[in-house]
Amino acid sequence: MKIAVLTGGGDCPGLNAVIRSVVRKGVQDYGFEFVGVRDGWLGALRNNMIPLDVSAVRGILPRGGTILGSSRTNPFKHEDGVRRIRDTLTAHDVEAMIVIGGEDTLGAATELSRQGIKLVGVPKTIDNDVAGTDYTFGFDTAVGIATEAIDRLHTTAESHMRTLVVEVMGRHSGWIALHAGVAGGANVILLPERPFDVDQVCAWVKKRFEINYAPIVVAAEGAVPKEGEMVLKDRSRDEYGHVRLSGIGEWLAREIEGRTGTEARTTVLGHVQRGGTPSAFDRWLATRFGLHAVDAVRDGAFGTMVALHGTDIVRVPLDETRGRVKVVDPALYDEFEVFFG
Repeated sequence: MKIAVLTGGGDCPGLNAVIRSVVRKGVQDYGFEFVGVRDGWLGALRNNMIPLDVSAVRGILPRGGTILGSSRTNPFKHEDGVRRIRDTLTAHDVEAMIVIGGEDTLGAATELSRQGIKLVGVPKTIDNDVAGTDYTFGFDTAVGIATEAIDRLHTTAESHMRTLVVEVMGRHSGWIALHAGVAGGANVILLPERPFDVDQVCAWVKKRFEINYAPIVVAAEGAVPKEGEMVLKDRSRDEYGHVRLSGIGEWLAREIEGRTGTEARTTVLGHVQRGGTPSAFDRWLATRFGLHAVDAVRDGAFGTMVALHGTDIVRVPLDETRGRVKVVDPALYDEFEVFFG
């Protein structure tokens, strides 16, 4: 059997670990052949494939990003997208696909599966917002990077006695903001799941200054004030209909300065959260996902996604994840509320 491996959407630490484990187990245990799809669904549309064998995946375990390249291409936004993907797979004698991606990439995979393309999904995203799995790889690395940044910002904030607003990724869910904010000792944590009161944020900032400590505010990029709307970098949309976020940090810093009369600055971590070497946990989880994805292909369990439930890797129907985003449980947010303010 020949299998195509595709990585789509934003890059993510641990992608190469999945590719490596898929190819090694597939070749060594099952005698499968592999090809890699270049640049996500774009490569499938353009018939852009490269051979993948054991030698091609040696040494890639600690590397960030993806050796296959990625894109935010939506095959259903391109003329004859499904037919072109079928033609590409047929031209390379591919019988099945392993699709590694987040909400959008797996959403496209779900529809392609419904239309008869044999595939298995692997969930990835630093945002940890893919439904059906307890954790995605990439998340642990992003939280570690954000926590280290917050640790460093404490010292410079206190040296100048100013508020520092740290903007982290998180369009619809605040997993990174919550985990890194708690781990980094932030004084205010703002999530997309809970619109915030600017006056309350400023009250917490003032309270921090009253005890001669500088406040750290962590805000997910999708956080929204109660009286206002989501802050956008611009209103252009990608092929999945997403606008470009970022800007809530700058907006909030201006509000804090204007309402409290104290100095505030913003640090936007942005894509630094995606880059660099994956953590040990992300390598471990990504490797397990890859091994189980190959097993799912061998078993003919197409239309499923491998997922982490507790400590077990299970298979869940892709249909059950379609159109859902895993958001932070309000009870979890409340659990840590004693640390805020």
